[in-house]
Amino acid sequence: MKSIFTFRKSIFLILICSASYFSCDNDEDSIVSNLQNQNQDPDPVAFAENFGNEISRRFLGSVVDSNNNPLNNVVITIGDSFTSTDDNGVFIINEASVNQRFAYVKAEKDGYIHASRAVVPNSGTNSIRIMMLPETIAGTTASGTQETIALPNGASVALKGDYIKEDGSTYSGNVNVILHHLDPTDENMQDQMPGMLYAANAQNEERMLQTFGMLAVELHGSSGEDLNLAEGSTAEIKVPLDPSLVSNAPATIPLWYFDETHGYWIEDGQATLVGNTYIGSVSHFSFWNCDIPAEAVNLCVTVTYEDNSELAHAWVTITSNTYGTRGGYTNSSGEVCGLIPSGESLEVNIYPNGVGDCESESIYSSVIGPYSEDSSITLDIIDTSSLNFETVFGNFNACDGNPIEEGYVLLNYANTEFSDYVDNGEFEFSFLRCNDEDTFYLQGYDYINIQQTDSIAYTFTPPVTNIGTLSACNTVEEFITYQYGDESPVSYYFDVQGGLDGDYLTISYYSQDNNLDDYFNLYINPFSGANSYTNGYLDFFNQDTGGTTLESMFSGTISVTSFGAVGEYIDVNFSGEISEYGGDPIPISGTAHILRDY
Repeated sequence: MKSIFTFRKSIFLILICSASYFSCDNDEDSIVSNLQNQNQDPDPVAFAENFGNEISRRFLGSVVDSNNNPLNNVVITIGDSFTSTDDNGVFIINEASVNQRFAYVKAEKDGYIHASRAVVPNSGTNSIRIMMLPETIAGTTASGTQETIALPNGASVALKGDYIKEDGSTYSGNVNVILHHLDPTDENMQDQMPGMLYAANAQNEERMLQTFGMLAVELHGSSGEDLNLAEGSTAEIKVPLDPSLVSNAPATIPLWYFDETHGYWIEDGQATLVGNTYIGSVSHFSFWNCDIPAEAVNLCVTVTYEDNSELAHAWVTITSNTYGTRGGYTNSSGEVCGLIPSGESLEVNIYPNGVGDCESESIYSSVIGPYSEDSSITLDIIDTSSLNFETVFGNFNACDGNPIEEGYVLLNYANTEFSDYVDNGEFEFSFLRCNDEDTFYLQGYDYINIQQTDSIAYTFTPPVTNIGTLSACNTVEEFITYQYGDESPVSYYFDVQGGLDGDYLTISYYSQDNNLDDYFNLYINPFSGANSYTNGYLDFFNQDTGGTTLESMFSGTISVTSFGAVGEYIDVNFSGEISEYGGDPIPISGTAHILRDY
């Protein structure tokens, strides 16, 4: 499944350059000059002045393994705030203390290499996606023994045999070596790499990076303890290049290690290109990165359409003639932020979010910049006549009927997953689709009470689909919910019935309390299976919200999105108007998710 968290790619522009877009005119003399003065004693306090003022922001993220399976119980840390992922691999942190230009998210779980993501935070919900790499042993050596541990693709580390423990004492014994090569041509690299491509160079100046490959190395003792190279010892690393990168690779390139404490890369040493492999010497282990640096500024882009409506989940790319193309998804406010090369004219393109055949068609293109300082721009898509925008919204209540205080809703459509943070019980998705398939699925999660809904099928009613109310009750297997006019939503969790009576599909509820007369009946005749119908009838009444008893006065669409065998689910959603005795039409919409009884 393609996932947009809003889940497949990070929402920010500071993503890895796709190898197919590299077009680099590298000044190798400049690169070599920078290597003469390495950042041996970086000053994190001075460097942090680049981050801007402290602010509070909201984060909604997902953590998966290398097979894209969700990882639960991953410890997530942002500044002084921490939480753990749920069974969907999802986490929420509200009011996290970060900086205007820098937020650092760390993920830790036993059996996996420490992972992280650094982003330029925006004012809405910041969506994060992290893919954790397993602590798979690539080879075993022993102290006092020189040995080279290699991967099948040629990535390797040559060890001299001198190791220390975390406390600095000498280690003696067997050493397990965890080794991962991260290739820029692999679409998963952007989720696997730590932080973002943001660094402190040899002069402790901020830079954005163009990567030619990374190597992650961890050393563990026989009891699982963390090890590193002894003081004064070095190791040789080899980072193979994809053939598509070789022609643009400089003969020498700076090496950068990832600082797990502060969340950015630090220049330290150089690597030399030998054939199709960069070879360098390192004095300690972390993630190591072969990159060309560039001066950078922050750019925030807001995408709007049709009377300044904000376009969420659009894919925005920025192309540099020197540093290639990178991009990110707009958030629910239509905004995406990230680092761009300073002082260079850039091409910006806006694409739909990948739902359907219009995935690769640019719907906006222009040249912007150059920018020499942090900037914000708004791009308006003027011609929308050929585009099909969808908005899906509704309410999300806890099992007691009160609005969800904190949670999220997932929308699955055309093999793509969207997410929306929920507070005060409201959610909304806006996106562009090109597929003809009209069915989508919603599932809600109450983050505070640890409750959830089933995955429920719905049908689009373009351009705006009001799904009514979701209710998070793990113990509730079936329900009918509807909203009549401006009245509060009505939900029935028990005593609901449904099935096929001859040519009739019937969905019904009758109160079992003799003091109440609440009921609900929905009919389709004739019924021919999962489909959309206009020949349906609606008959309902509720003591609190009223209703009507005139079946024939409903006009609208009843969509049956699934119709299982007896004991399996029937999913129905309806939207239209209803009037009584020739009165003004009153809107009504609702959903039924019930087990078939007959």
